[in-house]
Amino acid sequence: MLDDAWLTLGLASGVTGSTVTALLERYGSVARAVGNSADELLAAGVTAAGVRDILAPDREQQSRCWKWLEAPQHCGITWLDSRYPPLLREIPSAPPLLFVRGDANILSLPQLSIVGSRSATPGGEATARRFAGHLAQSGFCITSGLALGIDAAAHRATLLAGGQTIAVLGSGPDIIYPRDHLRLADDIAANGALISEFAPGCTPRRSQFPRRNRIISGLALGTLVVEAGKHSGALITARNAAEQGREVFAIPGSIHNPVARGCHQLIRTGAKLVETAEDISEELGGIIAGFAATIEQNVAAHRLSPERVEDTDYQRLRSLMGWDPVTVNTLITRSGLTAEEVSSMLLILELEGYVEPLTGGLYVQREEGRSK
Repeated sequence: MLDDAWLTLGLASGVTGSTVTALLERYGSVARAVGNSADELLAAGVTAAGVRDILAPDREQQSRCWKWLEAPQHCGITWLDSRYPPLLREIPSAPPLLFVRGDANILSLPQLSIVGSRSATPGGEATARRFAGHLAQSGFCITSGLALGIDAAAHRATLLAGGQTIAVLGSGPDIIYPRDHLRLADDIAANGALISEFAPGCTPRRSQFPRRNRIISGLALGTLVVEAGKHSGALITARNAAEQGREVFAIPGSIHNPVARGCHQLIRTGAKLVETAEDISEELGGIIAGFAATIEQNVAAHRLSPERVEDTDYQRLRSLMGWDPVTVNTLITRSGLTAEEVSSMLLILELEGYVEPLTGGLYVQREEGRSK
């Protein structure tokens, strides 16, 4: 249970789950640990910066934390909390305290992280949506970082598919970055969770995003990189995943596409090349066997309603498609809808088996949907 001692330790610089474990073995409780002298704490493995934070905690920061925690669906999960995600607990640098907005119980669901370029191509975003939608329907909770581009596409597709998604923040849980994703963050909190190791009031800083990335990979059974340049932060997440003993998947792209070069680099160094969502499901099938009951409950609770694709808007889009392969741009022109609306509707139609994606960004109707 979160109390003043846990909050002090959880916010101290350089303190990890391993540090907490060592302190508990040495002193028996967190309260006793934080009440020790500087020499004792240093001897127990706490960094010098951590010792300073423990002996002279930022009371104003702690006050902001307690105020934030008063709100509904806000909680702080400590290293000893039963809701602390079990896979994250396995990594050496696991945070001892997580701030959660939303449903903390989903942190223990089998997760796949999907990451990629902030400057994604339209095709890359469509691919991220397609994979996220299918994998969410297969029972995976989709985890990402709420960034522009691939991250946002994966979160949105998961929500559209009726799945659950987790966004790991590089700021405090009360500060959404980028600001354009305020509505998306609200939707994620209502159908999943926003989590952060940073205290409420902590603004986004460049140095915090690599720290966020090791949580994104640490929560998941595997990480899928959709598009990434040679210096993309997604490569940091992939490297973390490999170091944490998790699977790394990458989608190949055109040799002329600069945001595909990071994926090609990953494939050359051992990442698994994937072309379909089924490739990932098959690869992780054995690993998630222990999660079978949880997955089944998750799928049953969030399965798409077949009637959704029978309403007027979807029928109209299907009639505009005809029976020949068409591009998204063609459907935008024919329908007068926005690119986001058309892409979202195509995703739903694809998930229900009414539409099939082809190479070259084309889509074609199928005679019968999955539900018929």
